[in-house]
Amino acid sequence: MSKIEDIVDTLENRISKVLHKQEVLKQTNAKLTEQLETYQKQILDYQEQVSEWSDRYETLKTANAMLGSDENKRETKLKINSLIRDIDHCIAQLSE
Repeated sequence: MSKIEDIVDTLENRISKVLHKQEVLKQTNAKLTEQLETYQKQILDYQEQVSEWSDRYETLKTANAMLGSDENKRETKLKINSLIRDIDHCIAQLSE
């Protein structure tokens, strides 16, 4: 009978260890999930910053072209023409 009791004790110990490891893994998974969410939020913030800086850069290029910079004159003219077309389109819609 003691052999069966030893086997049962060993089995209980192993099950206890497995359950403990499972709990540790659950906690680790929860921490990693939290970190992932934090990093995803950071990525979104960085993407917004990149977009904002890109817009600022384009605005600066346009301003430099208007101040007489020859590098971006063509782009500035195209942008102004696009804005004029947009305004004309809005006026046409308002007059309907």
